[in-house]
Amino acid sequence: MAGKTFDLTHQDVPRVETTYRRIVTKLPAPESLPVLETLRANEPISMSGQPPVVWDRAEGIQVYDAYGNKWLDWSSGVLVTNAGHGRKEIRDAIMAQVQKGLLHTYCFPNAPRAGLAERLVNCAPDPLAKAFILTTGAETTECAIKLARTRAIRTHGWNKTVFVSFERSFHGRTMASQLAGGIPALKDWLLKPAAVTAGAPAGLADEPERGLADDFVSVPFPDGFRTADTSFDLFLSTLAEKGVKAYDVCAVMTETYQGGGADFLPVEYARKLRAWCNEHDVLLICDEVQAGFGRTGRFWGFEHYGIVPDLVCCGKGISSSLPISALIGRADVMDLYGPGEMTSTHTGNPVCAAAACASIDLIVKENLAENAAAMGKILLDGLSGLAERYDAIGAVHGKGLVAGIQIVTPGTTDPDGDVAFRVVEGCFHRGLLMFAPVGTGSGTVKIAPPLIITEEPLREALTVLDDSLHAALA
Repeated sequence: MAGKTFDLTHQDVPRVETTYRRIVTKLPAPESLPVLETLRANEPISMSGQPPVVWDRAEGIQVYDAYGNKWLDWSSGVLVTNAGHGRKEIRDAIMAQVQKGLLHTYCFPNAPRAGLAERLVNCAPDPLAKAFILTTGAETTECAIKLARTRAIRTHGWNKTVFVSFERSFHGRTMASQLAGGIPALKDWLLKPAAVTAGAPAGLADEPERGLADDFVSVPFPDGFRTADTSFDLFLSTLAEKGVKAYDVCAVMTETYQGGGADFLPVEYARKLRAWCNEHDVLLICDEVQAGFGRTGRFWGFEHYGIVPDLVCCGKGISSSLPISALIGRADVMDLYGPGEMTSTHTGNPVCAAAACASIDLIVKENLAENAAAMGKILLDGLSGLAERYDAIGAVHGKGLVAGIQIVTPGTTDPDGDVAFRVVEGCFHRGLLMFAPVGTGSGTVKIAPPLIITEEPLREALTVLDDSLHAALA
């Protein structure tokens, strides 16, 4: 199900005035319409899926437009601003680097890049010993796939190239990351349907259909909701059904939690997966692009499982601001390519790296992972209470300050994207900002406030969500 576009017709909405929220105009704000219309005229329609607020500034846990409105933010700009919006320490680090006059170095060394690489390695458990700094999360998953296949081919030959991931997973929008992803609708530009081959001209239909895509295999994700069987036996039986043997597999990649629903693996499942990878010389890759840097109540999300992956993909919350990402991994894997063979034009950009260093320092110094754990208990308790009252809530999953409310047709697991959309829209009108629904059928209302949020605004936001659910289901 494709996402919806928010209507740009001005709507009269109730006036809101609290410490954390203020709505004083129609929405979208009439004065913002020229900007919104310019964007819709000049950008792909795919960029028009978020609530129509033209951000003017953002501070701490709040987002402001230029017309007097203020939203309590439950988006973190899609899980980026872990340390809070516009933190002075991060702005100062950025400005200091800009004032030095060094904005770009390619792969030539710079001090902020060295500082960031060191911080990342020091924050990671053994044997994660090296960090490759990139720009986007998708770059890190692409690189992880490349390294996993390279290692297997060099060590075992071309008989060990199958890459296993999970259904409903999302690892980015680039080619290999979407091949590894578990959302069929995102791969229709890559995979040729069997019906097309069957209707091919004589001679062409007999050509082999196997290609790179056949080396990417998805297995069910044991979320306990849409996949009721949460045993590791399901992983093994699915591979067997697909004709994949352990010695075929070069790597298994999982989101530490699936972003489409904030769904975590059962701990026992994760530990058995780690043991299976060890037994069969398979790399275990954790996609922490959403989960890292304190989001789940631990610095790394995989800490909840008591395991350490071989490669970790991270981004988003790494800088709480500017675009930067990193792949962290075992030295023997990260060093597979020689000098000049695995690089990136903007690797460790000095301005972005300075921002990331400042953000990581704040997360550690201010114990933001611990705050996420404490506030997460309040959040999850509140959401569970709402689930008891509204039968359209099929499941509530999450840890720390990330949660997903899965909106369904009551009595089923079928997603109801229309209701989810109305919930997000209603929150927007009431001064609580979330990004558009995600996950299966666009049915998940995702919650991800900055990790600096405290109890009072969190409880106020839960009340706004309750009001929006009530209105959406009326």
